[in-house]
Amino acid sequence: MPELPEVESVRRQLGPRMRCRTIRAVTVDPQARFADVDRAVGHRVSDVVRRGKYLIAGLDGGLELVMHLGMTGSFRFRGEADGWAPDAYVRATLTLEGAGDGAVMDFRDVRRFGRLAVVPAGDYHSIATLARLGPEPLSDDFDPDRFHAALTRTRAPVKPFLLSQRPVAGVGNIYADEALWRARINPHSRRVGRARAHALWLAIRAVLAEAIAREGTTFRDYQMVNGESGRNAAFLVAYGRAGRPCPRCATPLSKVVLGGRGTTYCRVCQRR
Repeated sequence: MPELPEVESVRRQLGPRMRCRTIRAVTVDPQARFADVDRAVGHRVSDVVRRGKYLIAGLDGGLELVMHLGMTGSFRFRGEADGWAPDAYVRATLTLEGAGDGAVMDFRDVRRFGRLAVVPAGDYHSIATLARLGPEPLSDDFDPDRFHAALTRTRAPVKPFLLSQRPVAGVGNIYADEALWRARINPHSRRVGRARAHALWLAIRAVLAEAIAREGTTFRDYQMVNGESGRNAAFLVAYGRAGRPCPRCATPLSKVVLGGRGTTYCRVCQRR
């Protein structure tokens, strides 16, 4: 599933294409997980922002179009300049103001886990995950002491707690493995002291910033609006590298299932 760096990379390309344009028409797949998308018709997009793994397009009239890529979602614009023609996996199409090339935006989603919804601005009661998100990791709201306090209040192992999105928004399986390795913290740890919490705080910010600079991690499905893949996969040191030597101590990295998610870590240099 795309995580914060991937969604941010999509936002940076999607925003300029949608900003200040009016949505003139919407068609949706009736089997998709969408809600009231037709309410966007006739409304002008003010901007596209990101919250955790969600994209939110502000609309005039006090509405927002909330977009989630799910596991395989992507946005593409039709036209010769974009090199894209729709296929059987297009689940929604938005026609934007402006004639000619690039006025039609498709949401393509092979596995149908993506979500589109129009809601009153700031009213996310129908999107529980969005409503409960923790602070943005690259913002001043993500404070190291408050992060440590959140870790001390839970009895859950540290990695599943990160994936819950409550202590910090946007961190998924890939970047949790990477940050825990960098901070030398075992993903099973239930006690994370202040010094290690601060190290993890730094590691989360670093791995996300680096991945954003490389436009995210692509293994198979993730693509940006321009159809290109992210470049971060070659720089991963833990996620997906089970059995390979730890870059720090050369111990073969281990893989377990923790909280229902595959987890790769070093048994020697990541302490409980």
